[in-house]
Amino acid sequence: MKRSWLFLLTLFTIYACQTDDIPEGEEVQNPEIPEEPSDPDEEKPGQPWVEGFYLLNEGNMSMNKASLDYMNFKTGEYRSNIFSSSNPDVVGGLGDVGNDMGIYGSKLYVVLNASNKVEVLDAQTGTRLKQIDINNCRYITFYKGKAYLSSYLGSIGDPSAPNGIVAEIDTTTMEITRRVEVGRQPEELVAHNDKIYVANSGGYSPPDYETTISVIDINSFSETKRIEVAANLNRLKIDSQGDLYVTSRGDYLEIPSKLYVVDTKIEEVKKVFDLGVSNLVIHNDIAYMYNTEFSYLTGDYSVSYTMLDTKSETLLDGSFIAESQKDLIKMPYGIAIHPETEEVLITDAMDYVTPGNLYCFSPEGELKWMVQTGDIPAHIVFRYSSSHE
Repeated sequence: MKRSWLFLLTLFTIYACQTDDIPEGEEVQNPEIPEEPSDPDEEKPGQPWVEGFYLLNEGNMSMNKASLDYMNFKTGEYRSNIFSSSNPDVVGGLGDVGNDMGIYGSKLYVVLNASNKVEVLDAQTGTRLKQIDINNCRYITFYKGKAYLSSYLGSIGDPSAPNGIVAEIDTTTMEITRRVEVGRQPEELVAHNDKIYVANSGGYSPPDYETTISVIDINSFSETKRIEVAANLNRLKIDSQGDLYVTSRGDYLEIPSKLYVVDTKIEEVKKVFDLGVSNLVIHNDIAYMYNTEFSYLTGDYSVSYTMLDTKSETLLDGSFIAESQKDLIKMPYGIAIHPETEEVLITDAMDYVTPGNLYCFSPEGELKWMVQTGDIPAHIVFRYSSSHE
């Protein structure tokens, strides 16, 4: 990989992660430095604008290598390992396996699966506000002043683990207020029309996978229904029409992975796409999807990139990454769309044991810039200039 255009800078002054001074322990890369940085406050008076984004590196399990990076769009600086530099008194760093994160109001919530905790940080500075302990936590979403967190419970990998839960967190007090039992090993979740939908996987006990989405009534905080879908569910997104897009990983052998569309009005599957989807993001009624498929014949992975119009529920021709650029990415692992520029951000886990890469592609699929990340870069969340919920 060519890194001649990257440089590292380390100073010995500890400030917040978005200041001009570089705290001790951070690494800084400058993939693109604006010649004359614009002032978004003048361009969009009174409106929130995207200042940058956080990237959560998962790190390998049992190695305590999860880390948090930050990209500042105004300065063009990409800073690595900002949690440790912003919290020098926290022993052990961020934790083990960064599984998800999200910003709500002024707070950044980072879910650390193997460390059994959620770190609540100041979204502006990256400093710790509170640690919330919850066993085997997975994914987080937000709705009407609350955070909702899926949790496997039990020990990692235990086939006799109990049913999982969804926990409600008050975003003011940062305390867990309610819990509700769902299926085994619940994964991604969304909140919509005073309900929570969570994909159950049952991944600890193959071939006895779960096949349903749990429906939770938020007011009573009880599971009211399970929507039958397919085996081993994982990703769960919602479009502007209120339809859920949920991925089934199958059994990795005889049952193929597929993409399902669930109508939340009738809470039933309305359409099935015969394609595997490892991850997806929906932006402006377009689902950007990639898939990494392992072949027992070739002993290697095949990678594909597809788009889907969520209004017409049809696959689109072409790809969101130009053919000439696809070989840059060895193992896509995370995806996000810049909400203003529609640039596509793709993370590359590489070999899963060494630092990965982050690529930024134009809306036309051409490479704009890249940076080196921590181990297994996975999750991206954009930070706005003011509260943007």
